[in-house]
Amino acid sequence: MIKDLIWAFIVGGVLCAIGQVLIDYTKLTPARILTAYVVAGVLLSAVGIYPKMVELAGGGASVPLTGFGNLLAEGVKESVDEKGILGIFMGGLTASSAGITAAMVFGVIAAAIFKPKQD
Repeated sequence: MIKDLIWAFIVGGVLCAIGQVLIDYTKLTPARILTAYVVAGVLLSAVGIYPKMVELAGGGASVPLTGFGNLLAEGVKESVDEKGILGIFMGGLTASSAGITAAMVFGVIAAAIFKPKQD
């Protein structure tokens, strides 16, 4: 178990460090970096690298935004196998719907509970 935790920390830390370097040393906006992370997750999943990272690091690889890209790609692969070409449009949404819904629900709850500051 300790080995799994160490790998999750290392892989997650490297992904976060890359993002921090991009923020500090490039003129990329955070939105573009986040989008690039999702696209990188899709591309790494397409060539078979990201599933191996998830197997090695668990949450250290599946929780960051690259993991969301991997989830989309895996959902599309499964849906294409089941439904054919129509699966391209359905797979990513089906695979990620629970996570997106949870993020929206918890966001609404947090907004209802806490009072935002006016700057």
